[in-house]
Parts: sequence; C-alpha cells; structure tokens
Amino acid sequence: MYIPPAFRESDPDALHALMRAHPLALLVTHGPGGLMASPVPFLIYPDEGEHGVLRAHVARANPHWRELAGLDECLVVFQGEEGYVTPSWYATKAATGKVVPTWNYATVHAWGRPAVVEDAGWLRRQIGDLTRLQEDRRPEPWAVDDAPADFIAAQMKAIVGIEIPITRIEGKWKMSQNRAAEDRAGVAAGLADAADPHHDAALADAVKRRL
Repeated sequence: MYIPPAFRESDPDALHALMRAHPLALLVTHGPGGLMASPVPFLIYPDEGEHGVLRAHVARANPHWRELAGLDECLVVFQGEEGYVTPSWYATKAATGKVVPTWNYATVHAWGRPAVVEDAGWLRRQIGDLTRLQEDRRPEPWAVDDAPADFIAAQMKAIVGIEIPITRIEGKWKMSQNRAAEDRAGVAAGLADAADPHHDAALADAVKRRL
C-alpha cells in the first residue's frame, strides 16, 4: 500500500482498534482459482503471535475457503471511516483557488498465512466471541446459548473457520495531515456541519484527532 509518511499509522493499539470497530474486512487471495475476494467479519486477537491473530468463519458452501490450502500468504483489508473532501472547506480556496477535491479514509492491511479450521471447539469459540463483540452493546444481548444446542450444532456443520497469524501489518490514516492547519480545521468543521451534504461526524472526529 502506498503510504506517504504523513499518513502512516504504526501504533498497534490504533490498528487493532480500527479492526475491532470495523470487523467486516475483505479477504483477498491469489490461489489456484485466480484472484478472489470475500467480505468476512474478522476478529483480532492482539495478544497472540507477533502482530496478532485473525479468526473468522465462512459458509462451507463458499468456495473461497478451499483456495486457502497451500497458500503462503493472503491479504485482509479493513476499512475505517472514509468520505469525500470538498475544496470548498479549504481556507486556501479563497486565498489562491489552487485546490482540488480528495478523499479521506483510514484503512488497515494485514498479511499472513491462512489456515482452515474445522474443529468444533474452535468454531464454537469463534462464533461466541464474534457474537459478544456485537451484542454486548445491546441492553439485552443475545448469546449463542440462547438458541437450542442441536440447532447451533447443525449450523456449525455449515461453516469452516479461518485463522491467520499476522506476519505484516500496515495502517494508513489519510486525514488531511498534508494540508495547512487552516485547511485541516476547515475540513473538520465541514464534516461536522450537520447541514452540509457531506456531513460525517465520525470522519470529522478522526480529522480532529490529527489537527
């Protein structure tokens, strides 16, 4: 991934936080069937391995998991906040007019050697962890054990697990850091303006954290 120095994010805590906040990632492989990409909810286990371990599951009917056998490497792409940046927000527009639109975004790319897992205990832990990550924010969270055990067992037979110890990881936070201070402030204000058609509070906060 092309990362100018101003946009590079190397803090493991920041990288893992984005992966937890935006778990639906794109699994990309180049195997016997050629290039394949599948959107898959991944969980990051940051305290395992050199850079953390990714775990997920996919439908057994999905042919992508069969491509993983024998692969030395795959890529998992996590996409965080993103949005259009209009030149109208820049103070430089009024001063010189020498401005163009761009796009702000945060993304994490993780590489590793994938393994297919069919162990029932592993799968039960993975679906339980994934469920808790999403349900714990609800006032009355649903748990896997709320469903009949035989039903869950039957559902688990229809999935396979994927485990990827991360060997390399990169983060890119393109949040207007390459602009003058007054332009960055204008972007943050524009994104925070509820009346603006490109209003995005989450992206505004991400820009403000790098002012």
